Order: sequence, then structure tokens, then C-alpha cells
Amino acid sequence: MVFRKRRFILPLLIMLLLVLSGCGIAKEEVTPSLATSQTGKSGQLQVHFLNVGQADSILVITPSGEAILIDGGNLEDGPGVVSYLKSHGVKELSAVVATHPHEDHIGGLGTIINIFPPKQVYMSNGTSTTRTFKDFITAVNTSGAKKIRVKANTKLDVAGITGVFLAPNSDQYEDLNNYSVVLKITFGKVSFLLTGDAEDASEAEMLKNGQDLTATVLKVGHHGSTSSTTNAFLKAVEPKYAVISVGVNNEYGHPAQKTLKKLSGAGVQVYRTDQDGTVVATTNGDTIKFEKTGKTISSNRPPVNAATP
Repeated sequence: MVFRKRRFILPLLIMLLLVLSGCGIAKEEVTPSLATSQTGKSGQLQVHFLNVGQADSILVITPSGEAILIDGGNLEDGPGVVSYLKSHGVKELSAVVATHPHEDHIGGLGTIINIFPPKQVYMSNGTSTTRTFKDFITAVNTSGAKKIRVKANTKLDVAGITGVFLAPNSDQYEDLNNYSVVLKITFGKVSFLLTGDAEDASEAEMLKNGQDLTATVLKVGHHGSTSSTTNAFLKAVEPKYAVISVGVNNEYGHPAQKTLKKLSGAGVQVYRTDQDGTVVATTNGDTIKFEKTGKTISSNRPPVNAATP
């Protein structure tokens, strides 16, 4: 009888000791890093300027963990962007923003939307007859997402941040770049002005309409081309930082030295995806810090129908 009690009591004592000493089932310790999950760091906004070569793609993760994707790079960038989203814990997209119909901005969105059907898709009224644009529209329609045609003062319906579109301000433009939707995101005292490929004509309209263009961070328009970032526009934005999405040794000579000199002369700290890789900005609404990851999703050259400088 005593032997049986010992056999019963001994395992209980061992289990009790393991619990008290914390030596039960091992728990994985995760060292937090920038945007390791969709929930991100509590109370912080993260903006990822993805290195997709001579193209554009921006991932925004709000303080509450909602994900927004602005453009998706070229067609061949789609799988790489999907992998990036998955690696950062993105489960769904609250919104997709397609700035304008050029392939280096919407090319990868068809693939991405098929994997991550978004709740909403924001786009301008610019259209194209290309297969890439048609495939993008097909993916949007198949996803069941709510389609929102953007014009100035359209609000971004995503909780935790303030988002307002400042362009386009007209219904028709000669250059497809000027159909670009321009989005200003504000969190606390920090703001981001994301301009797509908006050129001087669109910039002039925003200035004329007296919109609040001031921003902490400027995503430089049209890959740093001379067609964008006029002196008046830069003065109105007054950015402390700028990010240029651009491909290594691209055939267009982007970013233009003239644009770089303007930014330097205005005391703006510039980050470039061709030199810094994917750039991640993290802010608590008061301060902001940047991480130059050196990572490349794609170093594609632009397609033959991409806009020239």
C-alpha cells in the first residue's frame, strides 16, 4: 500500500515542481523587430517603402494592425510582395490603393489581390487598354472589394489613422501620371505624403486649391524625375525626410540630380530604395525612426511602356 502511494505521489510532486519553476512546456522567446507581425508594435505606425526596383509599392501597418497596400510594383513583383506581406504577418488587407494604371505601379496587384482579397480598393478614374490594367480590374471585381473612385478630399476608411486623398483634382489629364491619387496619412504629429507619379500639373492644382500639404515624410513623385517636386510644391510640403522608390542604374537616370539638389538644399534627409533597400519608417505619432534594411524584393527594370522622364 505504501509503495502504491509513493508511485502516485511522486509524479504529482514532479509536475508541481515543473509548474512552479516554469519548466513546463518550453515557450519560444521572440525578439521584437520592425513589423514582425501584422499587429506591429503597440501604438506605432509602420510604413514600408518596398524595394521593387524601378517601380512603387508601399505597405502601411496601422497601430491597430490593419494593413494597407499602395501599389504593387511590376507584374513580376507580385509574388515577392506577397511573400513580404506574409513574412510580416499580414493576414488581410483593409485597403489597396492603386495610384494610377502604369504597369510599374499596378502590375503586381492582380497577384496580390488574389491572395489577399481587400475590403476596399481606391483608384483614380485613369484607365488604360493594357492587359495589365484589365487583369487588375478583373482581380478587383473577383475579390468582391468595395471600389472607390478617388478625387480630392476623399477619406481613407481605415481606423487608427487619418487618411485623406489630395489628388487628383481634375477629371482628365494629358499624362496618365497626373491621374495619380495622392494620399496623406497622419498619425499624431507625424504625417506621410504619398504621391505616386503625380507631376507638376497635379502639384500645381493641389497648391492652387490650398490643401494642407505639409508632411514629415514625402514619397517623392515619379521616382525623383524632373517632372515632379517643383520648388513651390516642396516649399509647401516642408518635409524633414524623403523616400525615393527607384531602380539601380535605371535607364531613365532617376532620380534626377536636379531633384536631389532641391531636396538637399531644403535640408531634407533622403532615403533611396536603390541604395538603402526596403526602407521602413516607424513612428509613435511623436517621433520617427527609419530602418534601411538593404533588402530587395525585385530589381526589375521598368517595362517598355513606362513613362519616361
